[in-house]
Amino acid sequence: MAEAAESPGDRETVSPRPLFAGLSDISISQDIPIEGEITIPMRSRSREFDSSTLNESVRNTIMRDLKAVGKKFMYVLYPRKSNTLLRDWDLWGPLILCVTLALMLQRGSMDGEKDGGPQFAEVFVIVWFGAVTITLNSKLLGGNISFFQSLCVLGYCILPLTLAMLICRLVLLAEPGPVNFMVRLFVVIVMFAWSIAASTAFLADSQPPNRKALAVYPVFLFYFVISWMILTFTPQ
Repeated sequence: MAEAAESPGDRETVSPRPLFAGLSDISISQDIPIEGEITIPMRSRSREFDSSTLNESVRNTIMRDLKAVGKKFMYVLYPRKSNTLLRDWDLWGPLILCVTLALMLQRGSMDGEKDGGPQFAEVFVIVWFGAVTITLNSKLLGGNISFFQSLCVLGYCILPLTLAMLICRLVLLAEPGPVNFMVRLFVVIVMFAWSIAASTAFLADSQPPNRKALAVYPVFLFYFVISWMILTFTPQ
């Protein structure tokens, strides 16, 4: 049988049902409260405002960073097991120490072509390339320390050697001789041991117990090379 064809008039009279037609039949009971409070408590709002650094001045930001760097310097001068350098790591302190050490290791010369430029670049290459190599060695040995945390610790622990360089520069102002060399040797040895003790105090717990010696040996070589540069420095 042939089905009855739908006439064009019937097609026009049929209108589609609205999408949300049934929502008008839904009623909300008066017993259910539908009002609420979406405001943020003033205490939490003030806490977020205090912890935000977007609205502080440049001077306050610089002073806050300098205080943090100075606090980390104190942790290196009095080495003890602490996670401060690992938790709140930064590279401002290592950069300051590296630039200071490189400037003091420059040899003053009247000749413009030999004005100590290679010494400045040499210190930068040794410090940063050595720190990166030690960090990669630590990661390969299974250490649970991040890349920048290791750079932060190794850079901050150059502080004793930077002080040794400053003392050696002052000693070199006197007349050179065996006593002068022995004083510089003693200072460099003490500060070298200080740097080793400070760095191992922060990095020892991040290495597997059976591989600590393999992790400390490159650190020993790293600070030994810097100490040798300080001891053999002679101003022109």
